[in-house]
Amino acid sequence: MSRSAAQTARAVLDRYGTTYAEEAGIRLADTPAPLFQLLVLAELLSARIDAGIAVAAAVELRGAGFTTPERMRSADRRELVEALGRAHYRRYDERTGTQLEEMAELVLDRYGGDLRRLAAEADGDPGRAAGLLQEVKGIGPTGAAVFLREVQAVWPWVRPHLDDRALDGARRVGLPPDVDALAGLVPGDELARFAAGLVRIRLLGDDADPLGG
Repeated sequence: MSRSAAQTARAVLDRYGTTYAEEAGIRLADTPAPLFQLLVLAELLSARIDAGIAVAAAVELRGAGFTTPERMRSADRRELVEALGRAHYRRYDERTGTQLEEMAELVLDRYGGDLRRLAAEADGDPGRAAGLLQEVKGIGPTGAAVFLREVQAVWPWVRPHLDDRALDGARRVGLPPDVDALAGLVPGDELARFAAGLVRIRLLGDDADPLGG
């Protein structure tokens, strides 16, 4: 028996609907520290590296105490690189260590350490927010999409944010690759989880049957 679109969306949420922030142990809220930690995660996920390794690197950085831009800026480079290395984030560890320090500097200097000021500067325009995020060295369109996809859980004005990777995942399970149509399948407060689930499906191997038939 075939599923309806709504049933398929629910199956995506149930099986794959863990955000990357949740996986990294970030208790996302509209407050400075978790928003900065999400930006760090977006930076790590921007590299051409396995998503699981990027998430593990975010966990290591948080465990080492690099949870705010102040702590990141004052970090010993060796400690940053070692934290990345413990997560096997080795191909990009030196470069990423530099970029994380520069990110912290920018967040402190431009936004006073509070990314809610970026939201205010974007003035309700997700496209403008994406542009501001890409002013952070190391964050391009992919990293900006990661941040916005996840932050829509606490920034409702970003919704619906379903980027090309999420739309690819939607195609794979027979859902319409249309942002508005997909957004209509789940409550607004579940869109971040839904988007993450679709991205996780996109990353599955070619032989995988995401929803089991």
